[in-house]
Amino acid sequence: MTAQSQPLPVAVVGVGRMGRYHCQNFKQMTGRARLIGVTDRNADRARQVAEEFGARAFADVEELIAAAPAAVSVAVPTVDHLAAARPFLEAGIAVLVEKPLAAGLEQAREIVDLVASTGTLLQVGHSERFNPVATAIEEMRIRPRFLETHRISPFTFRSADIGTVMDMMIHDIDIVLHLVNSPVIDVMAVGVNVIGPHEDIANARLVFANGCVANLTTSRLALKTERKIRVFSEQAYVSMDFGRRMGIAVTKDENVDLLELFRTKNADDLSDLAASGVNYADLLKVRHLQLSDEQPLKRELESFLDAVVTGRPPAVSAADGLAAIETAQRIVDSIKTHRWEGKPEGLIGLAGEKLIR
Repeated sequence: MTAQSQPLPVAVVGVGRMGRYHCQNFKQMTGRARLIGVTDRNADRARQVAEEFGARAFADVEELIAAAPAAVSVAVPTVDHLAAARPFLEAGIAVLVEKPLAAGLEQAREIVDLVASTGTLLQVGHSERFNPVATAIEEMRIRPRFLETHRISPFTFRSADIGTVMDMMIHDIDIVLHLVNSPVIDVMAVGVNVIGPHEDIANARLVFANGCVANLTTSRLALKTERKIRVFSEQAYVSMDFGRRMGIAVTKDENVDLLELFRTKNADDLSDLAASGVNYADLLKVRHLQLSDEQPLKRELESFLDAVVTGRPPAVSAADGLAAIETAQRIVDSIKTHRWEGKPEGLIGLAGEKLIR
């Protein structure tokens, strides 16, 4: 965290559910941020939120820009990200835009081009990057060989206009791309739609240039909420729970004696161990990880303000946001070409297509 002499004047564009969270966090950053205003297409909502957090409700973006905020959070619907971010980028005002970067590849690339041409800082709101779970995995500096993620939840009645890949899996796509740090060379995916025309359940297998493989599963029609990641590498096995912010690590260097025991025994010797009641789990040294309960959004906004103050690159750049969307689009495209029933005349694409025609 960087020291600063005066709190930065900040604003929030779009004060629905997520935008209100941004206001709440900025208001709590005493000495670091000063929430000067909000704007929203719903003027009544803007006035209500502004009053709640002691800020001013601006009639439009132009009026807000004239108030000279140093940074803004853009929390409007994804389809409006480009239109909302553009005037601030062109005015040289730093922008944090909620995930995903844009509604599609064309708009995402236009935002990346805007950032390059204006030189204005833009950070993408992939808040799970700031979850203590993601931070802990990164700090272990392990080289992933295989990863699997599960992100499932009951239906929330939100984001039904997009599929679960762009809505939910996008979080794990960003984290996996960041951890593996290698180009995706192959994608195989399958999806099922139940409620509408977009996939509600999806699974994707990503193959990277460095040989790593990732298996990502998401569902917004589950009976429970679960957000987990497992990372397999030569150095360690790590299993983490994003929701509970806890996990375990089994490292090679902490289990050298056990590995040596296995390597020096043949199959019959190992069978004798089993017959004598030796329990593998009792021999294994497992480190239980208790992580910080600090909120990811708070850490994300602090990181954003640090980048504004210091001029350092943002933790999640526009290029990172574009890479996540490119990969998500490849997954959606693969879902559309999946062949069901093993017949040339069988259904191609979403398994529920026949149900919604």
